[in-house]
Amino acid sequence: MPASQPVKKAAKKAAKKAVPQKKVTPAAATPAASASEKSTGIKYADKSAGQPQLNPIFEELKALVIPYAKGTIALRGGSGGQLTLVSEKEVIVDGRKKPEMYFVAVLVQKGYVGFYFMPVYTEEEQKALFAPELLQLLKGKSCFHIKRWDATLKKQIKEALKKGYEVYKEKGWV
Repeated sequence: MPASQPVKKAAKKAAKKAVPQKKVTPAAATPAASASEKSTGIKYADKSAGQPQLNPIFEELKALVIPYAKGTIALRGGSGGQLTLVSEKEVIVDGRKKPEMYFVAVLVQKGYVGFYFMPVYTEEEQKALFAPELLQLLKGKSCFHIKRWDATLKKQIKEALKKGYEVYKEKGWV
């Protein structure tokens, strides 16, 4: 066997182990953002807007959130299990300009309705203002996983929205 034969075999083995290169798609060939993504700013499709047991919770939260769509706060979405309120006023946060500031989002997920309350990011003390029942639903920093709905929870979320709006107003974001 010639000396070059083991070298060729080693090269073939190395080629098989190499990580395959990703195929790069030109920008023109990538699909455009869906209408839902454009309207809410959420980059993924709603996972389960058709879950009948979650739709009443979504509708209740929607009724609490919509009154805050006033002034510079615009409503995005509102159907298909997605709703977002965004202040479209340019603001400065930590010395950086931001073209908009998210206030609240409601999104039907696989087994719960996510209530995303962004004022928590502005002031850490906001968490101390939440009632214990509402704090039990907090997963992460600003997302509440709501699986059941009752009058107590409704009252607590209503109070949180009011306080959060006041914080945004004090900061000049609405």
